This record gives sequence, structure tokens and C-alpha cells, in this order.
Amino acid sequence: MHLDHQDGFPERHTYSAAAPVRGDGTRRALRIGLGGPVGTGKTATVAALCRVLREEFSIAVVTNDIYTREDAEFLRREAVLPTERIVAVETGACPHTAIRDDISANLEAVEDLEESVGPLDLVLVESGGDNLTATFSKGLVDAQIFVIDTAGGDDIPRKGGPGVTTADLLVVNKTDLAPYVGVDLDGMARDAKAQRGELPVAFTALKQPDGVKPVADWVRAQLTHWTTATA
Repeated sequence: MHLDHQDGFPERHTYSAAAPVRGDGTRRALRIGLGGPVGTGKTATVAALCRVLREEFSIAVVTNDIYTREDAEFLRREAVLPTERIVAVETGACPHTAIRDDISANLEAVEDLEESVGPLDLVLVESGGDNLTATFSKGLVDAQIFVIDTAGGDDIPRKGGPGVTTADLLVVNKTDLAPYVGVDLDGMARDAKAQRGELPVAFTALKQPDGVKPVADWVRAQLTHWTTATA
């Protein structure tokens, strides 16, 4: 399958997801992908977003793990959504394969959720832990969030890669750990700005009250645009 390339990195597929408005005039759910390296807090971010937004919007989640359903089981144990709104995909290969190269299993999971528990406003698709090159196919999601964390080092934004440079929102998580791991948050902000230009960056500390607020506010803005944009 053909991939576009930008600055030597694999980019998301050029084809787009299904049209926002179906033939019967109803609008499908906004699909947002969350990717990033192992341990950065992707599942915790998904959980926090569900807790904050579930009273405002109809939400479902698709998780990706290579050989297990651990992330989905965590979300179910935490009761962030009714269990039927959380579906697991076992990729059996590197996570980027199922979110960028062969999206069929994820796309089927999303579409099945819309049919079984819809109508939905938002579907969050969480990738398994991957590296800085991980991106989502545009055929699967409408926007993507890339999560890094301070424990990975303050050079991560400077290293770039398409996850950092092209994601619609870059999240720098675990900012409360910065003093303990010798990370300069201001430096990370400058490096992210240099890599991303005007694309937004959110700094989060999910253990703190309202720690996910910058990401939740961004998601709300995406949903507002999604529901009001001309078909």
C-alpha cells in the first residue's frame, strides 16, 4: 500500500475516512486516534477524557494491543464507560500496522460500535505503544493526538518524527514528574514549537485535579467544529 513521505518519515494515508454525513443525513462520530511510545499515558489519557466528557457526549473506545486486551480491560475495570462501549483489537504485529498500514480490524470495530451502541458523538482509537514514527491512517481517524511524557527525556520533542511533528495535538504528559527526572518543561515547549510551528501542544499531569483539561478542551473544540461544519 502506498505511503506518502514527508521529510523522510511515513505520513498518514492520503485517502480520507468515510464522509461525515451519511446518505440518510445523520452525522457519524468524530474519530480521534491516540498514539505514542509505551508508558507515556495513552490509556490513562483515554480514561481521563472519558470521565470528563461522558456526561456531555456519547463516547466509545477502541483499544489496540499486540497479543492481549489489557488496555480495554483496564478501562472496563475503571468503569470509564459502559463495557459495551469499549472494544479491543489484538493487532498481532507492531501497533502501527493496524492503525496505518492495514486498518481493516480497527475500522470494523469503529463501525460496529456505531451500529451497536450509536448514535455516537466521539470514538477514541488508542494505539498500542509504538515509536516516534507512529501515525494513523486518515482512512481510520479524523484527527490524531500523540502522547509523550517527561520521563522519556526532554529531548523527545527535539528528536521529532511524524508523531511529534504532524499530530493534530501533541501531549506532553507527566509534567508533575519533571522536577524529579531533571526535565526542563520550558525547553520542551520551545523544541515542540520549533518542530510543530502553529500546531498545538498540551502539557498534562493526569494525577492532578483537572489534569486532562487542556486535552478535553481541545477535543470539545474538535467536536464543535465537527458538528457545525458544512457537510
